[in-house]
Order: sequence, then C-alpha cells, then structure tokens
Amino acid sequence: MFLGALVDTGVPLDILKKGLKALGIKGYRLREQQVIRNSLRATKVDVDIQKGFTKPLSLATIKKTLMQSRLPDPIRTQALQTFQLIAGAEGTVHGKSPEKVHFHEVGVIDSLVDIVGTLLGIAHLNVTTVSYSPINLGAGTISTAHGLLPVPGPAVAQMAKGIPVFSNGPAMEFTTPTGMALISTLSKNCRTLPPLTPHTVGYGAGTADPEGWPNVLRLFLGQEESECSISSERIIQLETNIDDMNPQLYDQMMTHLFEAGALDVTLTPTMMKRNRPGTIVAVVAWPKDLEVLTTILLSETSTLGIRVQELSRTIVSRSIKTVKLPGGTVHVKIADLGKGQFKVTPEYRDCVALAERTKQPVQGIIDLAKQVFAQTRKSKGTARSKKPAKNSR
Repeated sequence: MFLGALVDTGVPLDILKKGLKALGIKGYRLREQQVIRNSLRATKVDVDIQKGFTKPLSLATIKKTLMQSRLPDPIRTQALQTFQLIAGAEGTVHGKSPEKVHFHEVGVIDSLVDIVGTLLGIAHLNVTTVSYSPINLGAGTISTAHGLLPVPGPAVAQMAKGIPVFSNGPAMEFTTPTGMALISTLSKNCRTLPPLTPHTVGYGAGTADPEGWPNVLRLFLGQEESECSISSERIIQLETNIDDMNPQLYDQMMTHLFEAGALDVTLTPTMMKRNRPGTIVAVVAWPKDLEVLTTILLSETSTLGIRVQELSRTIVSRSIKTVKLPGGTVHVKIADLGKGQFKVTPEYRDCVALAERTKQPVQGIIDLAKQVFAQTRKSKGTARSKKPAKNSR
C-alpha cells in the first residue's frame, strides 16, 4: 500500500525498479495496476515472488545484505532501522533476542522490497518531513504460522507503544508489522492533518476489498504552510525528587538513561522537606520508552515514585554538516529558522579534539568553523534551498 500510494503520487514504477536493483536480490518482479476499492480508484503495486531464499534470514544476514548493497547510505540506514524494529518486536513477544529472530525465506523478499522501495520513493519525491494520522489497526483475528492470533498481531501491538492507534471498520488486519515499523522509522509526528498546501493526493490499494470500506492508504504531498521549519511532537517527562542518595551514583544513572533512549536528562538542586537539600531528576523521552526508563529510575535511584506527564514540544528543523578546517573536520548543527535565517552550532567535542591536535584555543576553532560554514553557504548560493520543502502524510 505504501508503494501503491507513492506510485499514485508520481513516483514512476521504473524508478523504484532501478533503485531496488542496488539491493542486489532477485526472485521477484514489481507490477502495478489500477483498481477500485469501494468506489475509489487506487494504484495497487504487487511484489510477485518467483523464488525465495533457500533458508530463513536472520537479522545479521539482512544487515549484511543491506551493508553490501549499492543503496545510498541514508536508505541503507533507515532500512536497517526498520528491520531492527520488527526483529525487536518479534523477539519480545516470542521471548527471544532480536538476533535469534528469523525472517521467512519468501516473506523477507516482500519485506525488503516494501521497505527499501518505500524509502526510495520518498527520497525520489524530495520529501523532507513526514507526518501521519492515528493508525487504524483493525479488528478480529488473523491466521499465522503461530496459529490464530488477535488483531493487532503481537508484533504490531508491541511496536504501537507510543503511537496513537484506534480500531474501526470490518474485522480484518489493517496494519502489518512492516507497515508499523515503516511509520516508526519515517516519523515521530502524529498529526491528523498538518498545515500544508497539497500538490498531489495518492491512493495505494491493499489486496483485500471489504464491502463498504475503502481499503486504501491515502498520501498527501505538498508544501508546508510555515516558512519556518518548526514542528511539534508529543513527548513525555519523567520527574522525581531525591534527597537521600549518594551523588556519585548519578553519573551511572544518567549513562544508562541515555543508552535506553532518553532525549535529555537534567539534575536540578532543590530544597525539600525538613530543609534537606535534594535533587530533581527530570528525563525527557519518547512515550514508547516510558517502561524501560521508569525501570532504570526505580532500580538505580532511591526514589519510590515517579511523576509522568505528556507534553508537546516545538522544535526547529535541523541538520548536520561537516566543515573542513586546517588539521581536521568539525560537525556543525544547522537549525533552519526560516526566511533564510540559520542558527549554526559547531559540535563542541569535535572542536576540543581539533584544538588539542592543532594546539589552538577551542573558541578559535568554534569561530573558524562558523566562518567556514558561512563562506561555504555563500559560495554555493544556498541561503535558501532551490527545491521547495515538501511534507507527506
């Protein structure tokens, strides 16, 4: 359905075929057709499997396949991330590590084509921001290799953590593990319909055609309304007050919180009851990481309770560039403020390392990195991108 919606939006099927050749796998062919789903015209893209792999593939084998492919690095990275999400979910629900999860020799070809093809299609459209509406998981039961299971399937339910979902329509599966994993990889921004001017609306058809229900995926491609690349997203904040813990333990606690997915961890001194000096521990994170972060706080601190609240945060679109300086390179974070204005911040650790190698002051390296980046932008005439930023949904 992703592939069908992208082709319906304007991605030529030949472009997908050509891009997928870089994956280096055979035994399938892509086919498109126009179909009607409950009176709606839509494009259906089929992945016809002619010959599967000789045995199931592990996550390590899929990683090797992707790393040895000729796919662009961003596509390769996103594809691997998507498979890691699926393997992690399957491993959790079946009580095994992701490394021991195996993908069926026929089904894995379908998944590789779906995932990589979708990423290639979005890249072809020059999409810069992806958002999605709440996900309809479906209802009823499905027949699987593990027997009859409820909808959503266990892997989909596992990956749905932190994602707004609902159930509506006929009793059937509307979201597969591959679809849920792709959503998680492409975007963290769930909005019913963000402000944009649609240029194209595409419809990708599913195989099922239930009576009275359009089994299609609709995709809007358009221009963001805001001139400033600002977006909002839902996050959670975990917070607790501590006044009876050895301060030396905070270092390990913070390390483990960041390793588990925390976006930020702060320690704020405060005065607590009985005039005791204490510390407010605050953790900002994605909703899906609530359970693991709560476990760390309860096990690695003396706290007996944690406050949790859901927040909306506004962020500015940012990217990372590399600038070459005498003696080495420095990564620079660029925040797009809109109207040709940018906020540039050289990576401090890179600057410290280069300063130590070249025996120069750190501030001098920071200033030089900003100057070199400004000169590069000016020489390339990139004060504003020539391609309009697009938003897909």
